[in-house]
Amino acid sequence: MKIHKLKIKKWVDPEFVCYALAKRFGEKGLSWLDSDGSEQGKSSVLGCKPKKVISCRDLKNRSASNNPFKRLKEIKNGFWIGWLSYEAGSWIEPVNSWHESDIATLWIASYDPVIRFDLINKQIIIEGTNYNDIEQYKKIIGNIKSEKFKKMSLDNLEFDFANIDLNKTGKEFKENISKIKKLIAKGDIFQANLAIKCEFHSIKEYDYLDIYSKIRSKIKAPFSGMIISDFKKFKEAVLSTSPERFLKIGHDGYVETRPIKGTRPRDKDINIDALNAIELITNEKDRAENIMIVDLLRNDLGKVCETGTIVVPELLKLESYSTVHHLTSVVKGKIQQGNTWIDLLQACWPGGSITGAPKIRSCQRIFEMEKFDRGPYCGSFLKIDWNGHFDSNILIRSFILKNQQIRINAGCGIVNDSNPESEEEELRWKLLPLINSLK
Repeated sequence: MKIHKLKIKKWVDPEFVCYALAKRFGEKGLSWLDSDGSEQGKSSVLGCKPKKVISCRDLKNRSASNNPFKRLKEIKNGFWIGWLSYEAGSWIEPVNSWHESDIATLWIASYDPVIRFDLINKQIIIEGTNYNDIEQYKKIIGNIKSEKFKKMSLDNLEFDFANIDLNKTGKEFKENISKIKKLIAKGDIFQANLAIKCEFHSIKEYDYLDIYSKIRSKIKAPFSGMIISDFKKFKEAVLSTSPERFLKIGHDGYVETRPIKGTRPRDKDINIDALNAIELITNEKDRAENIMIVDLLRNDLGKVCETGTIVVPELLKLESYSTVHHLTSVVKGKIQQGNTWIDLLQACWPGGSITGAPKIRSCQRIFEMEKFDRGPYCGSFLKIDWNGHFDSNILIRSFILKNQQIRINAGCGIVNDSNPESEEEELRWKLLPLINSLK
């Protein structure tokens, strides 16, 4: 498969290009793996008009054709972007119970051409197998007049938040924390990532691109993005401002995962902001929580990586984003010859940072505590490049959309010395910026 590449001479903001493509082809099937121009987010990629779509719904054992990992094996070549939901874990561990979801377990599409944006050097490259299609995209981009670019006023987007009751949610959250701590005391688990769900709706049927544009005007992150499905019967999409990479396989065959554990809020006062960061770095509970997940991920990578290659080059590193500080670690290992990115994904699914330890037992306890499906939340955006290189995020800080309904979730890692009041406060640090991004 020969890939043609065409460099565009002028720089155009990826958001403008996204709107231009949506206007020309419609927003269904539009995928934009967005980023923030940081060290981990140097580029973004955009695709529309899917050439092929693979999707499945439901949980384990309803139909062999619904197994998302088997469906992913249908991918032979091309450039693919999509999402995989948390409940795909039902195919990894069918003995556990898993909540059913009304959102696709897997939705992934191939794109040709795709548009890459080098956010550091301000360069645009169109890539694809058909030069005529590349020229069409070039013409669309060339006709964009940035200074005259018009889209609807994002201030006109209205949402009904009346059903969100953080006091009630917080009370239930603290009650579940107490239950988890009792399980930890009994030796049942060591850690569980407990989440809550908030639902609200848009006043009118807005374009999902407009909603994402409003969100990203206030929150940007290295592993953010937007994927809008092409389903004809309903609208369905995942919008994300995730700061967390899940799994990546580089050209050298090395796997990288970057688990996040430990959070503190940012503050406009630089002195308070610095104190928040220092408190996070030195907090024994957060450090232990992070190290516990690092050990879990080392074990997961060990299932598919060469013996002796797994290392932790960065441990408990402070990373600061627009709304929060995080503790991030990095785990690497060289994938065994004969194993693929699908084998890696299966070995590590669901992600350790959003489940707990031991993982499968924690998933069981999560099912018992959370009376809702997670869907794409705590799942991943997936990207498979032309050359087969694979990358993915953890879908935290994300919005799940179906028709006019919008769902946001937030979670905290609960360990033996977790304080319910402090964990509820952390929950609000994570939730409120998401809610406020739409106000």
